[in-house]
Amino acid sequence: MQLKGLVWFFTIALIVISLYQLSFTWIVNSHERQLKAKADRFVKLNYADASADTKDSVFNARYHKLQDSTQDQVIANFLFYKVSYLKAKEQELSLGLDLKGGMSVTLEVGLDGLIRSMSNNPKDSLLNKALALAVQRRANGNADFINLFAQAYKEVNPTGKLAGLFAGASQHKIKVTASDDEVLAAIRDEANQAIDRTNEVITTRIDQFGVAQPNIIPDKAKGDITVELPGVENKERVKKLLQATAKLEFWETYTVDQQFYTQYIAPLDSKLKDYLAGKPLNDTAKTGDTAAKAAADTAQQAFVKANPLLSLLNVTPATTESGRDARTSKASLGFVKASDTATFSEYVNSPAAKAVLPSNLRFLYGAKALKAKNNADILEVFCIKTRPGTEKAELDGEHVTDARQDNDQTTGRVVVSMQMDNIGGRLWEKMTTENVDHAIAIALDGLVYSAPNVEGPIAGGNSQISGNFTPEEAQDLSSILKAGKLAAPARIIASVEVGPTLGAEAISGGLKAFALSFIVIFILMLVYYNTGGWVANIALILNLLFTVGVLTSLGASLTAPGIAGLVLTVGMAVDTNVIIFERIKEELARGRAYPSAVQEGYRRSMPPVLDAHVTTLLTACILLYFGLGPIKGFATTQIIGILLSLFCGILVSRLVTDTYTNRQRHFIYLTKISTRIFKHAAFKFIEYRKVAYGISAVVLILAAYSVFIHGFKYGIEFKGGRSYTVQFSQAPSSNAVFDAVNKEFQPASAPSIKTVGDAKHLDIVTDYMITESGSNIDSLVEHKMYHALIPFLPQGTSYEQFDKVNRLQSQTVLPTISSDLKKGAVKAIIFGLLIIFVYIFIRFRDWRYSLGTIIALLHDVFVTLIVFSLFADIVPFPLEIGQHFIAAVLTVIGYSMNDTVIVFDRIREDSHIMIGASKESIINKAINDTLSRTIMTSLTVFLTILILFIFGGEVTRGFAFAMLIGVITGTYSSIFVAAPVLVDLDRKRGLAEHHAHAPAAAPAKAKTV
Repeated sequence: MQLKGLVWFFTIALIVISLYQLSFTWIVNSHERQLKAKADRFVKLNYADASADTKDSVFNARYHKLQDSTQDQVIANFLFYKVSYLKAKEQELSLGLDLKGGMSVTLEVGLDGLIRSMSNNPKDSLLNKALALAVQRRANGNADFINLFAQAYKEVNPTGKLAGLFAGASQHKIKVTASDDEVLAAIRDEANQAIDRTNEVITTRIDQFGVAQPNIIPDKAKGDITVELPGVENKERVKKLLQATAKLEFWETYTVDQQFYTQYIAPLDSKLKDYLAGKPLNDTAKTGDTAAKAAADTAQQAFVKANPLLSLLNVTPATTESGRDARTSKASLGFVKASDTATFSEYVNSPAAKAVLPSNLRFLYGAKALKAKNNADILEVFCIKTRPGTEKAELDGEHVTDARQDNDQTTGRVVVSMQMDNIGGRLWEKMTTENVDHAIAIALDGLVYSAPNVEGPIAGGNSQISGNFTPEEAQDLSSILKAGKLAAPARIIASVEVGPTLGAEAISGGLKAFALSFIVIFILMLVYYNTGGWVANIALILNLLFTVGVLTSLGASLTAPGIAGLVLTVGMAVDTNVIIFERIKEELARGRAYPSAVQEGYRRSMPPVLDAHVTTLLTACILLYFGLGPIKGFATTQIIGILLSLFCGILVSRLVTDTYTNRQRHFIYLTKISTRIFKHAAFKFIEYRKVAYGISAVVLILAAYSVFIHGFKYGIEFKGGRSYTVQFSQAPSSNAVFDAVNKEFQPASAPSIKTVGDAKHLDIVTDYMITESGSNIDSLVEHKMYHALIPFLPQGTSYEQFDKVNRLQSQTVLPTISSDLKKGAVKAIIFGLLIIFVYIFIRFRDWRYSLGTIIALLHDVFVTLIVFSLFADIVPFPLEIGQHFIAAVLTVIGYSMNDTVIVFDRIREDSHIMIGASKESIINKAINDTLSRTIMTSLTVFLTILILFIFGGEVTRGFAFAMLIGVITGTYSSIFVAAPVLVDLDRKRGLAEHHAHAPAAAPAKAKTV
């Protein structure tokens, strides 16, 4: 083996990096166990007689408080590298919301509001009629909204020009003479910017939820944003905040100078000292002592005690230059650690503060967190001046008509140009006249993004904001200024809520399936391949370690489908070694010595191993592109596992083998079992091909009949609606539940009720009010669901208890996105088949191999569809066509290719050796020679999927069942469909005639073996 040193280097490096990345997870878990123990002790000491709900509430509040107060605490040392809890938390392997509980929402940017705000006459009747028509049509399909609007406007005003609606001072991109296409291009460009603005607003708002490691995925192509919030608790508040209109405000400010400190801050600290000394501090004192605990001497502790507020503030935290003021505005009070914001807010809102500070003084935090010298997150604090008698700002974002990055014509500096309407222009002139040489703070949703100084009165509504901006910073600020333009920036078109109970069950089932599959495959390798099995097992262990390590380093979240991907990786990781070992056994059977057999086994196994991995990788990449949410986690895990399987299965296993054999020893690859199985296989598969064709024809007929008569049961992702997974203390009658829900949800179509796992868990699906919009619709439907289920719940169960204990999971999908998902799924399968066809054609240079492959894959897909159609009402678990099913089909396509490519590679190799032999003979020999590895690779995957099916839980059961069917049909089709088809396609030409320029699987000297 060449480049052994390089392989050793990468292997050791990957081991060290993986263990390093995983260490953060172990460290964080250990720290959080300690915090939970402290929170539990606090509850037992102070709330021993409280109700269970009160205890839970206090425990959660105390635990979160301890998390916040220890963010900067060092919890690990790596030589000279100290790691804080916050830093370790950012690098741990996080759990997806389906495992941790939480919610995922997909928001659609409100383009109707955007278009209306861009118009020079938002109240125009024809404009609003066209928008209403476009909204209605968008709700029933997945067409582009801007195109729908253009078509609708042509219908309501056939002779009208769009330029007449949008040209004006506020739309510098649209001229009166612009064509409709030019207007639509400008609207589309603004729509893309609206996605960025909405994403910025949502990202900022999510910080209010206290969610660790949220995941925000904007998709400009689809015009939506997916937000995943693991562990979030107040789901209704989340929905309202995410859909709320962006609130842009322009505030007058106080100038923070020495006089301000002398007049307000010093007296406040004096008052706070007395106030805190006479007040039972409880949690406040403990949190506020952050600075004191960090102090190294008694003098610092004394300063903290004498100056509670000043001890939290710093004006030079973001620079290494001693004494340099790092504040960005005259209105800035200084910087506060993010972990100290709760304490700071309590201090400035305390009775002591009210006695000293002006009644019109408010404090707002900066939107952007900065890094202090000690790497702690800090926020700038701004002093805002409210108007007498009101909490509203003098000017808000409703009057901003446009904002953009620009360059000052005199200095060339990057600036932000802002335009306002007539009302806004007058208010802006008044504000700037009264605040010359003072700052005006620009805040969005209560967070300050900029506080520029006013150099002079600004009339006419047009102004420039300068501030040593980079182009990126100027673009960000212009986006913030335009964020207030959208009347309805986003609406939820799909949501999933998972309770912590269901998440815990998914973790338990997934880990159990993973552990059992690992043990079974580990033992099987030793039983079938003797000491050679240790090579496969070492490669398997390293593959899993590297996969989890890479996932952690990428910041990926582990989901239930992700665990399914790991389980599948266990089965497929050993496939490489199975192919190699079977080839080594063949070489040994031909009389080669062990060193020579190992060398030839690895060399001759390379083409089928690479082909099998490339085809599986291609389908996984397609799944990654078309999949959503947890399915992307499965695809990511699969891709990483496939790439690492090549490294571990080929390079690491060869390294282990060579290291062992260099000491005049060798591994044994045969056992009593493996020597007897398929040793002299000589089955005449090709003679029975017409029987196989007949079976396949029957399958196709059954498929057509089943689809026509039975159809499919579509999952909620593909049909739209609302789904609720509810647990009961006693198993209710499904019919009684159906009647109660059906009566409550009239006039909606009949709900569907099915058991999930056992009779105490029901999944209830309804389309009640699914096309209605409004922030309170979900809450209304959930209350009606609770009302319908009251007779089946324990007496006295409140809605809050139902929401927390009984409702394990809920999901909402609007018809708009379900149509998108359905079409995307079809595209994914077609695209997958096309990619496979092209790859096989390039690899084998023969259209017969490509066509035979596609026929076999279509056969596998149709069989899987038949099973899901015929048995949907028979099996005791749901067989629905949804995202998980599409993931299974694409995985089956990739897996089925493994077996097919192995057979095809041997056919290609034998066609160069068996010159003059019939196609039937060549193909028969190739299938028989590869039969052992075909059965073994199928068996390893089948066993792991079977374990996943039994123990993995409801989340992955449908996926596992589809995979089980696919593994069986894939093995069958590679032997009885794909290979035999080569005989009947272009019967006059031999198999080797098209390979003159193809890469040979075995060189000429192999003919003498």
